[in-house]
Amino acid sequence: MSLLKVSVLSVSGLTLWLAPPFIFSRKIPLHNFIQGIALVSGFGCCFEARRSALKLAKAEEFEAMKERAIDADVADELSTSIYISEQQRRKEAEAILAASEEEVEAKREALEAIYTNDLQPEASATTSEPDASDLQLWWKVEAAQTQGKTATWIIENILGKKGRKFSEGKKQLEELIKKFSEEGG
Repeated sequence: MSLLKVSVLSVSGLTLWLAPPFIFSRKIPLHNFIQGIALVSGFGCCFEARRSALKLAKAEEFEAMKERAIDADVADELSTSIYISEQQRRKEAEAILAASEEEVEAKREALEAIYTNDLQPEASATTSEPDASDLQLWWKVEAAQTQGKTATWIIENILGKKGRKFSEGKKQLEELIKKFSEEGG
């Protein structure tokens, strides 16, 4: 509506400025008076149009700033949401690993109970001596565990399994713990 107002005032001011010299006669005193009023009205319309245009420009600037603030808020909300979901994913992974560690520990204790009762099971053909790379990997895992590193940290940094391969790393860690806990006990 302000743009319409500016346009109408500009056209009116221009018309009031240009029309009187061509329409009215200079010899009639009433026409001179009307010409003066028309010129003053033309100035008034032009000044009002300028004032309205400046006001409209400020309002557009304010709207642009408001739009940028909204965009920044949306971007901040999205980044916060992504961060929170990433943290939640990590906590869930650590909870899963903690539950798995408890299961492995329970199985290891059951095996220790069997071996302490001198009821040693027959050695199966499927278990082989650990190769050198598994042994080195186990030493690194064991050192990280004594330093208090979490299973998630071990999987991501020592085993090098991140992202989609995280579950493979979890299985590999469980196999290492099972393999060397049986031999160590």
